[in-house]
Amino acid sequence: MNDEQREQKRRQITEFRYALVAELANPYLSTAQVSALIRQKSEQDHVIPYSGKRFLSEACIRKWMYAYKKHGKAGLEPKLRSDTGACRSLTESETALLLSHLEASPQLCATTVLAQLKKQGKITGNISSSSLSRLVRSAGLDRQRRLQAAAEQKQLKFEFFSPLECVQADCMYTISVPDKKGKRRKAILLTFLDDATRRILYSHFAFSERAVDFEAGIKHILMAHGRIGRVYVDNGGNFVSSQTKRILDSIGILIIHSRPYIPRGRGKQERFYRTARAQFFRTLDPESLSGLEDLSVRFRGWVESEYHCSPHRGLGGATPLDRWIERAKNIIPFDPTIDLEDAFQHEISRKVYRDSTVTLDGVLYEVPSTLIGERIVLRYDPFVPHERRRLTILLDSKECGTARKVDTYANTKVRRSELHKDSAAQPEVESETDQSGDTLSATGSSLAASRIELSSKEDRDE
Repeated sequence: MNDEQREQKRRQITEFRYALVAELANPYLSTAQVSALIRQKSEQDHVIPYSGKRFLSEACIRKWMYAYKKHGKAGLEPKLRSDTGACRSLTESETALLLSHLEASPQLCATTVLAQLKKQGKITGNISSSSLSRLVRSAGLDRQRRLQAAAEQKQLKFEFFSPLECVQADCMYTISVPDKKGKRRKAILLTFLDDATRRILYSHFAFSERAVDFEAGIKHILMAHGRIGRVYVDNGGNFVSSQTKRILDSIGILIIHSRPYIPRGRGKQERFYRTARAQFFRTLDPESLSGLEDLSVRFRGWVESEYHCSPHRGLGGATPLDRWIERAKNIIPFDPTIDLEDAFQHEISRKVYRDSTVTLDGVLYEVPSTLIGERIVLRYDPFVPHERRRLTILLDSKECGTARKVDTYANTKVRRSELHKDSAAQPEVESETDQSGDTLSATGSSLAASRIELSSKEDRDE
């Protein structure tokens, strides 16, 4: 426990004692009333800071009351031991040796380090486990803190040499712009930054963070520039989609997620966003923006005309555009034999209902009736609206047709399979001939028989 933590502990204990005995110092209370209050407090449960106790004796409460009356609130502060932070079971040199070994071996617990030093003969004194624990905590060297400190030391500055060797992506909430309905909403900026040159490879504004926007950025970079070595992102929801991971795995791009709550690894993106806030967003008049497209056009103009052409301190004074041109020869072209349109299609599993339908994004689609009850995979382009979307059906990794959107009105005019089954089950009716000698079908024969029956009935009535 360090000095700051000790001070916080003292303050919490002092406040607890003060809240307990302050009313007992009321000069208008009689001795009997004070005794009754003390007895009542001793019978109650208390949440005592840094203690497992819940009850206090009357003698303890009286002692605190007298201390408060004599010295005020300062009399309630817990007294510090003169040997706080020291170990009486070990010499000063042995204590220093133990603590230094703990710092050097963050993965080991204090008991293990002590046993190793005793085995080597460097420590001869005996110390209890409780004393050892207090010593380690007072020095701020408990195992969790040591592991955390070791992890922070590994966050070293890194920089790649070739363009597209590492591409960083991140999102930032910007200013409010009107949506299609005229309501003002926060625009979210997604950017892809090249680590080696600080060039902005792709940017996109939206009102929500979506994985398909992230995939669209990667697809654009592959088609416009070349092969990406790795993508470095945080743990946001739009960067951890299973569809995205499957797509990147299929085309051989490694995606790396930074450690949660440690922004130091994303320093280049954070620095760019700080520049964008100061030089672009603060100079904008939000009322002059008509929507996301207007904001996007202005932002791209600022990036190309100002940011890419300004000297960058992290590049030794060179501009991002100059550094990109200087090292562009190191870019590896993307394999032209890979169909990116096909690679970036989404796949989702569905079970076919009994009416030969499946649902996707709340839309009902119809599939061949032979697939009823089967578990199929639907492949589709997520960038195409569902009104024009084409769904390819896969069964056991084999393509077996396409699914079409259900037209419920058109289905009212389709002959049902049950009617065909009923017709097939009826026995064949021999053909008959009418008076003119023409052959009649089964339906025609039935109608002719009905006319004969009606004629006979009319004759009887006459």
